[in-house]
Amino acid sequence: MQGHDWLSVVIWLPVAGGLLTLAIGDRRAQAARWAALLTSLATLAACVPLCTGFVNGTAAFQFIERVPWIAALHAQYYLGVDGISLPLIVLTAFMTVPVIIAGWNVVEKRPAQYFAAFLVMEGLMIGVFASLDALLFYFFWEAMLIPMFVIIGIWGGPRRVYATLKFFLYTFLGSVLMLVALIYLYLKAGDYSLASMQRLPLSLVEQRWIFLAFLLAFAVKVPMWPVHTWLPDAHVEAPTGGSVILAAIMLKMGGYGLLRFSLPITPDASHELDWLIVALSLIAIVYIAFVALVQQDMKKLVAYSSIAHMGFVTLGAFLVFFILSATGQVKGAVNGLDGAMVQMISHGLISGALFLCIGVLYDRMHTRDISAYGGVVNVMPKFGALFVLFALANSGLPGTSGFIGEFLVILASFKASFWFALLAASILVVGAAYNLWLIKRVVFGPVANDKVAQLQDLNGREFLVLGVLAVSVVLLGVWPAPLLDMMEASVQHLLQQVVTSKIPVI
Repeated sequence: MQGHDWLSVVIWLPVAGGLLTLAIGDRRAQAARWAALLTSLATLAACVPLCTGFVNGTAAFQFIERVPWIAALHAQYYLGVDGISLPLIVLTAFMTVPVIIAGWNVVEKRPAQYFAAFLVMEGLMIGVFASLDALLFYFFWEAMLIPMFVIIGIWGGPRRVYATLKFFLYTFLGSVLMLVALIYLYLKAGDYSLASMQRLPLSLVEQRWIFLAFLLAFAVKVPMWPVHTWLPDAHVEAPTGGSVILAAIMLKMGGYGLLRFSLPITPDASHELDWLIVALSLIAIVYIAFVALVQQDMKKLVAYSSIAHMGFVTLGAFLVFFILSATGQVKGAVNGLDGAMVQMISHGLISGALFLCIGVLYDRMHTRDISAYGGVVNVMPKFGALFVLFALANSGLPGTSGFIGEFLVILASFKASFWFALLAASILVVGAAYNLWLIKRVVFGPVANDKVAQLQDLNGREFLVLGVLAVSVVLLGVWPAPLLDMMEASVQHLLQQVVTSKIPVI
């Protein structure tokens, strides 16, 4: 396989593997499980040439594939990666493997269909991050909703139909507005290439409308306050694997869309309306963190914490204009964008691990109510140690990945405004409160009841999954340099696009 074909491999290999798993069927469930696992591992392995062949120090897209797709619409099958998209592709392939392993013996209802849905969704999500054609991007963006719709709707909890419809309607309605904006840009540019759209001169009025259309689409996916209400319902009703992918990958697509579309295509409108994004981000960081503090359902607590942590992504991205206005320092603006990117990768690892931990407890006790637990570490010491690590990482503990992204964004906030930094840093206090309150009630103390006393510690499969994630969280926390080096040139190029006005000179 030639080097320029690897992006197609990582997109279509899991889709083909998903169809094969579906064809094997539920009657040969064990064969279907192995087919799904081998496919996910092969997809992760196919990411290795992308990483080893990626050249740092250039903002140019690499591993380009470009062939005609829909000639009548001037749409192309146009793929490529840079330092912003490649880490998210690797994260997608990496997190799919533990989802397959975690559902190995747990999913008894239609297992072949369950694993097939995740594999197909994996390929479609990678397609979102690799697309350099706006229509192709939109195709993958919408198509990935179908497997998640099926996963929640079939394997979800008692209120799965309500949660599924709410999830679909929120995300679909936002996406329709994005499509209108993309069609307008296509009519102006003559093709769907993202590069053409980013170079397109647009008046301030045009940029405002396009920015708002993009914002509604991407804000729902992040999700930003106040369009976040679908997320806790979706998480609570989704099976464990669905919650992992939803938090680890799908939320990142909103942040990626803001970085890839909103900022470079509508920089003037982004500058004019940056106060709105910063305000909504700070509300999410402060208010939603307090909402997480009072949750009694473990999944809801982690779901609300995800909203607060994703607020750092949008805050870091849109602090650029405040920093440049206040100090004129480009470095501070880079810190914000770097922090937004690192926070997306870190949150993907940590939130996925926390939902897997909750899944381990739910598989044994069949409840997510915090009050049903207590003293778990006495009977599950290995689980208790890993759960505490992930909860502390979720609090931003130095030495874990959770610290790096939040520190960079808070550092950038100081350069924009002391008050921004004060509000952003509040999550370090409130986040520590709800995470420590969670592990105190679930993990520590005397054994709460007979059901807890009968719990079995992690088996080999569960320990492998959580152990690998723990190593990843610590490794990124103590050695973020490879990720930052990969992103550096692309972030610098994005910053250059952001500060360049697109208003036509008359």
